[in-house]
Amino acid sequence: MKHASAATLDQLEPILVQLRQLPGLKEKSRGCFYRKSKSFLHFHEDPAGFFADIDDGSVFKRMPVNSVREKAELINVAKKIIEG
Repeated sequence: MKHASAATLDQLEPILVQLRQLPGLKEKSRGCFYRKSKSFLHFHEDPAGFFADIDDGSVFKRMPVNSVREKAELINVAKKIIEG
C-alpha cells in the first residue's frame, strides 16, 4: 500500500482541513501529521480505497476513509487520542 499521492490528498482535503484544526497536531508535509514530534497520522491509497494510519499510543491503527461515516470516525478517534 503506497502513501497517498497529491491527487488523493486533493480528494481528502476536507478531512485535512478538519485535522489541521485539532490542537497539538503539526502537518510536517501535506497529509502527514505529527504530535509531540512523533508521527501521528498519514494516508495511504490502494485499489481498495483510501486509508489513514493513526498512532493510538501503542501501534498504528489502519482506518478506511472513503465514506462520510469513515471520515467522521477518523476525526473522532483523533480527538479522543489527543484528549487522552
